Amino acid sequence: MSDRFSTRVIDVSTGHTETVTDVTGRCEEFLSEVAAGRDGLLNLFVPHATAGIAVIETGAGSDHDLLAALHTLLPADDRWEHRHGSAGHGRDHVLPAFVPPHATLPVVEGRLSLGTWQSVCLVDTNKDNPERRMRLSFLA
Repeated sequence: MSDRFSTRVIDVSTGHTETVTDVTGRCEEFLSEVAAGRDGLLNLFVPHATAGIAVIETGAGSDHDLLAALHTLLPADDRWEHRHGSAGHGRDHVLPAFVPPHATLPVVEGRLSLGTWQSVCLVDTNKDNPERRMRLSFLA
């Protein structure tokens, strides 16, 4: 594989509750191994129909606010035509239209170039699937 492009799939356990999981450290760990002080782009992708990637502040309540907003926009009730899984699961399949399953972020001198309070998070409202995969790809 070219030293201009590196990719890896990692596993992320999200459990059986709706969650916003901070994966910034996992991204930085990957970049420390492959970016070698270079500038480029980090692309993240979750190959799941019921999860997404968000760049958001965590730890000050914004992660909980995001889940509350998603509950308002996408209630977990029986209105959804997509009905397999636990009650209200159809809304989980609509989530990626609001929180996309991908993000592309700048890398400067081998490090994520995020704002002061920004974190990279995997958003998962699907209580039926506690294990997720995420592809990290660095392009120099």
